[in-house]
Amino acid sequence: MRWDEGHQSPDVIDRRGESAPTRMGGMLGLLPLLMRSRFGWVGVLLVIGYVVLSNTGVLGGGSAPRDRAAETHTTGAPAEDRAARFVGFVLDDVQRVWAEELAERKVPYPRAKLVLFTDATRTGCGFGEAATGPFYCPSDQRVYIDLAFYDELSRRFGAKGDFAQAYVIAHEIGHHVQNVLGTSDQVHRAPPSQQKGDEGLSVRLELQADCFAGVWAKATAQRQLLEAGDVEEALGAAAAIGDDRMQKQATGRVSPESWTHGSSAQRARWLKRGMEEGEPEACDTFAETAL
Repeated sequence: MRWDEGHQSPDVIDRRGESAPTRMGGMLGLLPLLMRSRFGWVGVLLVIGYVVLSNTGVLGGGSAPRDRAAETHTTGAPAEDRAARFVGFVLDDVQRVWAEELAERKVPYPRAKLVLFTDATRTGCGFGEAATGPFYCPSDQRVYIDLAFYDELSRRFGAKGDFAQAYVIAHEIGHHVQNVLGTSDQVHRAPPSQQKGDEGLSVRLELQADCFAGVWAKATAQRQLLEAGDVEEALGAAAAIGDDRMQKQATGRVSPESWTHGSSAQRARWLKRGMEEGEPEACDTFAETAL
């Protein structure tokens, strides 16, 4: 993919290298014991106070994340910083395309932020861990990613190339678009029985985000940003992280009833549809009988 290697995004918040937050769960497990002790609620308040101060760095038990938008991270390896600049470039390009798309439809587009972190971080949706992979939090309208995920994507899933990485960001911003349009809320308000399974609303939501990523990819092609092999890289990444392939790799069996993102074939199909059509209206997974 052709991109500006000197690009600095104002919407990237760099938390890499900061101390991971401490979960409250361990300390809160002591509350029943303290409540029965002679210290009573004084002990409870002391424990809560200790945890809060530790998590904010006052007692040296961790540091509160500082939002450092558009700040160069000086402790990372040069390759990692280049990856951070690439992420920022893709983020800004994806959001520019969606701002234009929604403006044509008279819908305001509030820009999302993207948080780079190491291992774990606080989010508007609670405690976030790198082990979950990149994710979007609708509560604070931020995408979260540990750049080590890209090594995992290449090494474990065989999805290599910069456009495979770009697809991941575009997919997460697709969730932001769904949040802006109110689609996410509609899905999450539906009964759990309607959200589950290979044809459920959860899968349809994820496949629409894949298709939205394809809409952006179409725009990059029209602006001659794509290079040979980029489309194949994105399609390969979508297929690599299909529920069926990941389940087969992890357990040796496939359980469609537990799918949340769709099969490899479904993900590649909807990403490709977005690439071919280039219009958000082509991404109505909820109107499709068969995905």
